[in-house]
Amino acid sequence: MAQVKELTVGQVAMRSGVAVSALHFYEARGLIRSHRTSGNQRRYGRDVLRRVAIIRIAQEVGISLAEIGAALHSLPESRTPTREDWNLLSTGWRDNLDRKISQLKKLRDGLTDCIGCGCMSIDKCPLRNKEDRLSADGPGARRLLVES
Repeated sequence: MAQVKELTVGQVAMRSGVAVSALHFYEARGLIRSHRTSGNQRRYGRDVLRRVAIIRIAQEVGISLAEIGAALHSLPESRTPTREDWNLLSTGWRDNLDRKISQLKKLRDGLTDCIGCGCMSIDKCPLRNKEDRLSADGPGARRLLVES
């Protein structure tokens, strides 16, 4: 059985586990490419399957579509991304992910002190008023007050 070189949008959706609407969205954002047949139907190269897998994995770990797009644009077009390509992409995202992880850990660790508050207006909120630096401005949620 000969291997099909091009795939329809339905075939890509079925093989990748991504909805057709998501594929259209990815294409509109420039993350994947197709071309049109003489009957105006979309056709995708087989490399799009790996590109969609990269998009899904990157989104799952919190990489923005803008960052994903920039990374994918660094790869040669119409070539299936390789293990080396993935290594370059993931290495490029690592510092940003480490920063996000650090921020999330600080948020998680600070939540214990504000769960009872609800509005983060206590005078020593570790998230919004670290070391009570806003107390000189008065009580309550100082950042939420609108000066008239």
